[in-house]
Amino acid sequence: MLLIASFVLDCTDGQLARYSLQYSTLGAWLDATFDRAKEYAYYAGLALGAANADGDDVWALALGAMVLQTCRHVVDFSFNEANHDATGNSSPTAALSDRLNSVGWTVWVRRMIVLPIGERWAMIAVLTALTTPRITFYVLLIGCALAACYTTAGRVLRSLTRKARRTDRAAQALADLADSGPLAELGAKVAPRKPSRFLAPCLALCGAVMMVTAADTFAFGSWQLVLLAAFYATCADRAVAAPLKGALDWLVPPLFRAAEYGTVLVLAARSEVNGALPAAFGLVAAVAYHHYDTVYRIRGGTGAPPHWLVRAIGGHEGRILVVTAAAALLHDRNQGFTIALTALAVVIAVTVLIESIRFWVSSGAPAVHDETGEPA
Repeated sequence: MLLIASFVLDCTDGQLARYSLQYSTLGAWLDATFDRAKEYAYYAGLALGAANADGDDVWALALGAMVLQTCRHVVDFSFNEANHDATGNSSPTAALSDRLNSVGWTVWVRRMIVLPIGERWAMIAVLTALTTPRITFYVLLIGCALAACYTTAGRVLRSLTRKARRTDRAAQALADLADSGPLAELGAKVAPRKPSRFLAPCLALCGAVMMVTAADTFAFGSWQLVLLAAFYATCADRAVAAPLKGALDWLVPPLFRAAEYGTVLVLAARSEVNGALPAAFGLVAAVAYHHYDTVYRIRGGTGAPPHWLVRAIGGHEGRILVVTAAAALLHDRNQGFTIALTALAVVIAVTVLIESIRFWVSSGAPAVHDETGEPA
């Protein structure tokens, strides 16, 4: 009931602010940010409640749900940002979608499949009341995975059948969303490459699959994984070494997110160290906040966070290298890995929050919601 009430109040406050003309940049940012914070805090609450009530450890499921939902949002924004100002932006797939939209009931069915925030919160609330946290997470993961497959497949088809030319502004937005740190930036500057239609997403996909698979396959704490993390940084710099103007280059940012978040999830789950999964949840939450903040800034027309901030927190490839090195160095030191994840989460959270609050308090840019519920 409280979750549903919070959603109703969240819908109400924006309408009241607009009706009374008492809205602000800070209020819009808080509204957009707390939508994500509330949902992910609820995931953490379910995991804590399950552990305290029956000793059921569902932290891996909670973290998996947050990873999946965050990657879905990055897919949504990357696709829209890559295409909203492209020229020649039409395709047979888009035309089919428009024809389906003319049949009223199909719009609602497709929006239900997408599982937007209202339907998702209603489902979580009902499942929490009637079932266990484990079942709630299983259903949530299955529903969100199906929604992700549906929307991503539709957008891939649109991209492949469009003959659109993407702008420099869109390419820059995708580069900012990629969140490349000093390692990837250095490689891209030293050895730029020629644009290629599918090379960037292929490199990002191969790197993501390689890292997550190796984290699940190699022995926990293996130095081989650290070497692979260094190779992943090379794949990342090759992916962004040319402007991201290819048909499927909008997939690069979500694939980088999947690689980073997935590696942290798998390593924490395999570590069998007490507290590692909650610490990993905190780390991914801190990094995800940075990525959402980047989305809101770009949508507000102010560009990405400053380069010093991205460099200070390492970029996605730098953080993967740090986490794998921490696992190799501290795997035999009792709580060492948990402490390392916690310390990294705190440093990133403090650094990002200070800069984010400073920006939004002083900025005149609008904060735009990141989840529209539009069908593929």
